[in-house]
Amino acid sequence: MTDFPAAARVELANGQLRANLHHATQTIRAKRAGVVAELPDWEELREAGRGIKADVLARLDEYLVQFESAAQAAGAQVHWARDAAEANAIVVEVARDHGVSEVVKMKSLTTDEIHLNDALAAAGISALETDFAELILQLDGDWSSHILVPAIHRNRTEIRDLFARTIADGPLTDDPSELAEAARVYLREKFLGARMGVSGANFGVAETGTICIVESEGNGRMCTTLPPVLVSILGIEKLVPSFADLEVFLQLLPRSSTGERMNPYTSLWTGVTPGDGPQEMHIVLLDAGRTRVLADEVGRVALHCIRCSACLNVCPVYTRTGGHAYGSVYPGPIGAILTPQLIGVDQAPSLPYASTLCGACYEVCPVKIDIPAVLLHLRSKVVEHKGATPERLAMRAMGWVFGSARRLRFAQRLGRVAQRPLVRGGSIRRLPGPLAGWTQGRTMRPVARESFRRWWSRRP
Repeated sequence: MTDFPAAARVELANGQLRANLHHATQTIRAKRAGVVAELPDWEELREAGRGIKADVLARLDEYLVQFESAAQAAGAQVHWARDAAEANAIVVEVARDHGVSEVVKMKSLTTDEIHLNDALAAAGISALETDFAELILQLDGDWSSHILVPAIHRNRTEIRDLFARTIADGPLTDDPSELAEAARVYLREKFLGARMGVSGANFGVAETGTICIVESEGNGRMCTTLPPVLVSILGIEKLVPSFADLEVFLQLLPRSSTGERMNPYTSLWTGVTPGDGPQEMHIVLLDAGRTRVLADEVGRVALHCIRCSACLNVCPVYTRTGGHAYGSVYPGPIGAILTPQLIGVDQAPSLPYASTLCGACYEVCPVKIDIPAVLLHLRSKVVEHKGATPERLAMRAMGWVFGSARRLRFAQRLGRVAQRPLVRGGSIRRLPGPLAGWTQGRTMRPVARESFRRWWSRRP
């Protein structure tokens, strides 16, 4: 992965990006605050969501087996995938079994996580993104920078120019309704001719084997009802025990994500119904590092995430750098704790540091994920993985010095002598060599002429 500080410096230099981000995140934050304020029991709902998620992770093995049994009883075929390669192979095999060369696909972070589109392309199968923002990115060879609004870094003028050279039949303005119509005309024929659909899932109901997706455009419903074959990829952490539990999240998610009281399209389907909808249903239960995250008693709360993106919109780091700096389909604060755990902290050591630890993400999280606490936990793991770094050796040496009053007195005397060339105007403005980083953002006070111990010993 790209080092976050290096990637962030590049993104910070893009003034248009920062303007787009500021406008979009401020708009979403204002809408969210309005609809959340309408509920007097919002904090109780948050606590209920947190409790349900904690229960699911504590009994995940039971709920997964229950979900599999219920889904199979309803006519679905359930597959288990240990990693991205197995999940992609399952989808490719289903497509090949039906002679499919193109699939219609709704927005899904899980499929982006496993790079499903690339795997399908390698097998000679094209995957058409039907979400408006995902279509924009696909047409331009770009990738998502926000969990909820993947093309948040693009403005309407950029989209107009892109559509004009790709899918528009004639002249086009940057009016949103006209842009939406251009996409609608292009996609409608694709929907009607599709023989296989691919979806992710917001939730899976364990007691019934039901899949639930929420969306704002209707393209997801097209993908999941029109094609005769449907494949849904479900992260194993996305289960809820019952419909009563699902009710809690259908109140939390739309308010925290789009700032709406409910999603325009909430679709639920259970297995196969003869003569109605897809006649062949496949569900892929995806692990891909999730059981490893589950084993960490501190870090496992990252699996509570319901992908609302509220933490991104309040994060002072994300709102200035955008999502691409994170190098992952999961950007922002939640990405800073989820990605390192899914792929290993050694593969993304800079992400846990992509935060000011201000706590704004925790305050808005609808399921009360204490992201700052997990960030600190992962930072300690990064340090442990690095082993004997110069900084770590220096801290050990300091510990040895501070462990003895005699050694400390000697070090203080030595410090008073060694600092003389560095002190200017009563402070040290720049340390030499590798220590210079310490004084780049702070002024250091010199070692005092007299220690507190010495001063105290002279008191009557």
